[in-house]
Amino acid sequence: MRIPRIYTPQPLSENTQIDLNDNAAHHVGKVLRMQAGRKLVLFNGQGPYHFNAVIEHADKKRVSVSIIEKIDTNNESPLHTHVAQALSKGDKMELVIQKAVELGVNEITPLWTEHCDVKLNAERMEKKLKQWHGIIISACEQCGRDLLPTLNPVVKFQDWIAHVNADEKWVLDPRGNAEQTSPETVTSAVIAIGPEGGLSQDEIKQACEQGFKAKLIGPRVLRTETAALTAVTLLQSQWGDF
Repeated sequence: MRIPRIYTPQPLSENTQIDLNDNAAHHVGKVLRMQAGRKLVLFNGQGPYHFNAVIEHADKKRVSVSIIEKIDTNNESPLHTHVAQALSKGDKMELVIQKAVELGVNEITPLWTEHCDVKLNAERMEKKLKQWHGIIISACEQCGRDLLPTLNPVVKFQDWIAHVNADEKWVLDPRGNAEQTSPETVTSAVIAIGPEGGLSQDEIKQACEQGFKAKLIGPRVLRTETAALTAVTLLQSQWGDF
């Protein structure tokens, strides 16, 4: 039987007993209906490690666990990858975030762009950010990552490109160049992806003026969510751990 991986933001240490925070306790006690004696893996997203634990008490309101041992892990990519994804309609944003975490992305920034059709007020945007953070947590629980990728606040494209730094910077462009030279060694990379309507020519020009490469990643026009995940896979294959 697979041992569930549970995220909790609490401090964790070996040979201690704790009550899980409300969200983790709800998931363990009410959703998974786990009972005393069952094993868990706990992680708090603070480092490349997790903790083996066993449930001492579990009901729908409270779950108490004994933390047995700390396990250091080594499944983070040597390439630090930052994906900046333009806000997209439907569940496209959620899909990009989930799969980007599985592919090893370290940082995600939602972008406002010229052709972005998503309309969200401050309250709804705050709810979206909480939802996306939850997706990051769930993806880490599923794929075995113990470090939580960073989710940045939504920012305008022009403001973002002026301040982001990396060894390799790509702005995806169906009219871009597929044959650009790249260094042999890259430790950090950033990708900017437009919405369904793509980035405007002016936005691509501004990005190139800030050191981005207008990158064509194939002969076919990809959907925004496909483009993001394809680009991450290419980066991981060339400089990461694929």
